[in-house]
Amino acid sequence: MRFLPRLVISAALGIATFLGWRLLLQSPTTGQGGDVSPKMKEGFTLTLDTFLHVQQLRKKRLRAFCSQPGRVTTLPRSQEERAHLLSSLRVSTKLDLLYCQVPSTGMEGWQQLLGKLEEKENVTLQVPIPYPQSHALETRLSEFNLTAIEAMLGSYTKVLFVRDPFQRLVSAFMQGMGGSPSFSSFVQDVLDSGQHNARENWKPLVSLCRPCLVQYDYVVMFGFLRQELGHLLRRAGLPADIPLREFTDTQVRWTYSWLSEQMFSELSLQQKKQLSHFYRWDLSAFLFSSSLLSDLLSTPETW
Repeated sequence: MRFLPRLVISAALGIATFLGWRLLLQSPTTGQGGDVSPKMKEGFTLTLDTFLHVQQLRKKRLRAFCSQPGRVTTLPRSQEERAHLLSSLRVSTKLDLLYCQVPSTGMEGWQQLLGKLEEKENVTLQVPIPYPQSHALETRLSEFNLTAIEAMLGSYTKVLFVRDPFQRLVSAFMQGMGGSPSFSSFVQDVLDSGQHNARENWKPLVSLCRPCLVQYDYVVMFGFLRQELGHLLRRAGLPADIPLREFTDTQVRWTYSWLSEQMFSELSLQQKKQLSHFYRWDLSAFLFSSSLLSDLLSTPETW
């Protein structure tokens, strides 16, 4: 009986996902702050101009966030400090690609895609750097020396995958993280542990991906992965002819919006405000136009 609430939610999620496939999706028009709001049926075409415009707006917001005092903008000289700071960053040395690997952001199919690209013999680098000579998939950036890291940060295509923090929390709960019998108790456990002891499944993206240190070339939002990846691959000089069937985030985006509202209603006002503070960096650095936590930020950032 302990996990009955999660089983009920899982069943509802399955039904809602099925219904979500049948609903009209919103079309890729540029909304407030540069986010993309879908309104057309699945199969719409996201134009390159729209994709690039949205990228400019997302990065502009990120630059404004990073211009505030106290942001981490330089690499530490200590290897131990770098290992901690860069623990979530991965590189593909064959593809000249760097990305932040974070659970619950909808990028589960990304590693499969990179694996397929790695297997293509005709993938060649436009301007390869001499670090390292051997190629490996999903190599930790922190494993390289400082000279190689600086070269990679300066020349690799860097991709950041972003998802609404509350939806990441819901996803972690649905995956059984924490073992709490209810979502409310799960949230309380997260809040009690604090940011420094938070698991990567729900730790703020700013703390994991260091967007003020790493100048990401592309910021890809959950809900638009499949539409944006084709443009991203072409812009990075990579083959874009690999099927992207594994990226179904467009279909589940509505489902998670509905599910988040249901689970948000289970929380006390104090928990909601504490969560808003917990994710204040992400809410400031990225635009989540329909985030349930955004309206709860009471004062400007002073951290």
